[in-house]
Amino acid sequence: MFTGEGEPLAVREDVGRHNAVDKLVGWASLNQRLPLRDHVLMVSGRASYEIMQKALAAGIAVVCAVSAPSSLAVEVAREFGMTLVGFLREERCNIYAGRERIKV
Repeated sequence: MFTGEGEPLAVREDVGRHNAVDKLVGWASLNQRLPLRDHVLMVSGRASYEIMQKALAAGIAVVCAVSAPSSLAVEVAREFGMTLVGFLREERCNIYAGRERIKV
């Protein structure tokens, strides 16, 4: 989890990235930080439909992944006005939804 300015805020890991997202959202809830409107969620694998659902429930508008998003993840991002970035590496990425939030 990063702030909107790109500062690291919290890191959680688990065997499955879905569980790691649950841990981040749980941490935010326990620390009265929800909703996470001005934050960025970064996942180490694919952005799935389930991860997008969890981000939406937590109020996270920007989700980034190092791999490709699923087609359902792209649909969720577009339907709910979220930003979805995939293949994020170094200074390159693909923006699948919500380009207006990304400064280049």
